[in-house]
Amino acid sequence: MSSLYQDSRLYYILGANSLSAIGSGIVMITIPWLLIKESGGETTFGYVSIIATLIMFLLTPFIGQSIDRFSRKSLLLCNEGIGIAVIGIMVIWGFAGQPYHSIHYILIYIAGSFYYLLFYPTIFAFNQEIFQAEHYKSLSGTMEIQGQLTQVISGAAASFLIEIVSLKWILLVDMLTFAGAFFLFLCIPYVKKKEVKRKITFKKQLFEGIHFMKKRPKLFWFLLATYMPFIGVMMANYLIPVYISDILKANASVYAIEGTMYGVGAIVAGICIPLIMKYVKTEVSIVMTMFIYVISITAMIIEPSVMLLYGLAIFHAIGNAGTRVARNVLMMEEIPNEVMGRVDSLFRLIGTGIRIVLLMLFTAGVSKAGVMLPFYVLSCILTFSLGIAIYYVLSQRKVAANVSNKSIV
Repeated sequence: MSSLYQDSRLYYILGANSLSAIGSGIVMITIPWLLIKESGGETTFGYVSIIATLIMFLLTPFIGQSIDRFSRKSLLLCNEGIGIAVIGIMVIWGFAGQPYHSIHYILIYIAGSFYYLLFYPTIFAFNQEIFQAEHYKSLSGTMEIQGQLTQVISGAAASFLIEIVSLKWILLVDMLTFAGAFFLFLCIPYVKKKEVKRKITFKKQLFEGIHFMKKRPKLFWFLLATYMPFIGVMMANYLIPVYISDILKANASVYAIEGTMYGVGAIVAGICIPLIMKYVKTEVSIVMTMFIYVISITAMIIEPSVMLLYGLAIFHAIGNAGTRVARNVLMMEEIPNEVMGRVDSLFRLIGTGIRIVLLMLFTAGVSKAGVMLPFYVLSCILTFSLGIAIYYVLSQRKVAANVSNKSIV
């Protein structure tokens, strides 16, 4: 059995992912802050987030089908190419001496959201396809460490650049990182696995993920419940900048440092969770880390403080990233690769729908009642989801115990 860390494909993927994540990470920290600091920016950013999320909601089923239908390497290259083109246009605009306005921030934010929409499910299915099953735990942990290291770098860079460097230079760096990622993905040796051609209608292909999960209802509810920490993070991407600006009365460096501390916690999760899964079941480790996330979000409501925010950001990351690492392993083990894109996109579709509703409620809530009310609502939703996850684990233990008793008899 060849070692995962002797496979050159891993390093091409890590390199490409690191380059694009650093560039886009800096931009996606900078753009929300620039929007929020404009007059009426909190509400504008909320509506922009709703629009971006709605676009993602509409595109998600087609993204999932494309991932299972076309070469995943080609999709990754296409995604990087779109990033180069869109950001390149914005770079040219800036270096031509033209000022950036809200419309430019909005276009960049929506383009960045689309990049993430295509990139993460594609790289997830791509990794499952090209690596062996015994490497999934180490692979998931390694990808998380790499991803969060880049977030630490992005956060640290943004904290220095956001106030002193012109946006055009930040966008230029972003464009160059996309170009570097394109080259590294191009270097990965890959041939799409041939499948037996079957005459299946477009509609049936589109809903294959639903048909697959309908046969596994308990697993569906568990995977949906454990997707909630990710939704929590997406909501926090909107709420935390407002929380820092309105409640803590702090500047952009606090926002960037919070992102860096989050990255530190996620690195810890990426290292520890694969080790923990050697001793406890994957489902149990998911519940453990989900519990950490729920507690850390709830604690942030109690005592607003910059230093407390930094500390809790670490636990936010351990909870969310730890849940994601273990959940990814469970999905790789339980879901066949030929339907992974559509099954994964099913949860992303539902999650995006939930995000649209929450963003609409939270945007209205922030403008009328302040940012704390949305945090209370988010805490309640996460607590309910944790209850579903715990119920699933307990029911699985009961089933296992009954099977064991029958075998003894």
